[in-house]
Amino acid sequence: MAEPQTTVALVVALVIIVIGVIGTVLPVLPGTILIFLGALFYAFVEGFQSVGWPTLVVLGVLTAIATTADLWASTAGAKAGGASGWSLLGGLVGGMVGMIVFTLPGAIIGAVAGVLLVELLRVGDWRKALKASGGWAIGWVVSTVLQFIIGVVMAIIFLWQVKQGP
Repeated sequence: MAEPQTTVALVVALVIIVIGVIGTVLPVLPGTILIFLGALFYAFVEGFQSVGWPTLVVLGVLTAIATTADLWASTAGAKAGGASGWSLLGGLVGGMVGMIVFTLPGAIIGAVAGVLLVELLRVGDWRKALKASGGWAIGWVVSTVLQFIIGVVMAIIFLWQVKQGP
């Protein structure tokens, strides 16, 4: 029978993990980071019996991949759409300005607008500029889906390890 503190820790960890899974599709929350922290919290409280270091290393690697997915997937999408390095920088600046001025939707719109504007100034062709900014947007959608999938996989790994027990 589990000790009361372990049961409470499991409930707290599960709440953090569920919030983390939700956070994988709501960029306001650091989704996979929360999932990792929930698993780490539980592992610490239960003495690393069910969720040990090997599991935490796997969850850490998955967290790193998912956390950086926004950067590399949107960059790859923009590059596939023909964006230049300057356009990517414009998207980064536009995203930051959009986040400050209009919060989350502004960050997405600002990044797309930044890529579009710089690419339009660079090549002077609306179609090419739209293709580059559309590539960024597709990359961002791919990264969000990837983060969600990785988040669910992380939650399943955690639950599987807890169920297996020490």
